[in-house]
Amino acid sequence: MVADRGYCHLEQMRERAEAVSGETPRKGDNPPVGETSPIVEVVIEVPRGSFLKRGSTGHVDFVSPLPCPYNYGSVPTHIGLEGDLLDAVVLGPRLPFGSTVQLSAWGAVTLIDRGIADDKLICSATAPTSAQRRAVLRFFRFYAICKGLRNAWRGRAGRNACDGWCTAEFALARATPRDKTWRGPPIEF
Repeated sequence: MVADRGYCHLEQMRERAEAVSGETPRKGDNPPVGETSPIVEVVIEVPRGSFLKRGSTGHVDFVSPLPCPYNYGSVPTHIGLEGDLLDAVVLGPRLPFGSTVQLSAWGAVTLIDRGIADDKLICSATAPTSAQRRAVLRFFRFYAICKGLRNAWRGRAGRNACDGWCTAEFALARATPRDKTWRGPPIEF
């Protein structure tokens, strides 16, 4: 069912960039960042530098051997494709656990975990630089490998990968607005 909703492919982003600019982006280029981006509210679940990975319910999912390089949280108004709150990465200085910020979502990275697409909005006060965007993509490629190893160790089948960038609008359109019936993720992470 999730596969029917489509993945966020870099090729689609290249085609959009070509249509807007009239130029053909080189292979590997990041999609363009718009001048305006949607504003989202993000609740911080994992402060930058933290070793504890908490889920949207506050439960500690695992203790990482490496500190998280970004503030990581969720958008409480939307449910992602995997059934949990839509994930968000907040660039910038460390924010306290449980804090809420309203920021622009400048794009999203699609992580595939056990074959399920899991978009991560990339948020900050200003548009991320090309270097920041490349660093985020490198992090999620590494993270996908780590998740794949962890899933193999736990006996959980399915593809694990980073499918690259897409627009924040695309990720938000794939998400479902949260209603009062949502009680948490339907699968264990």
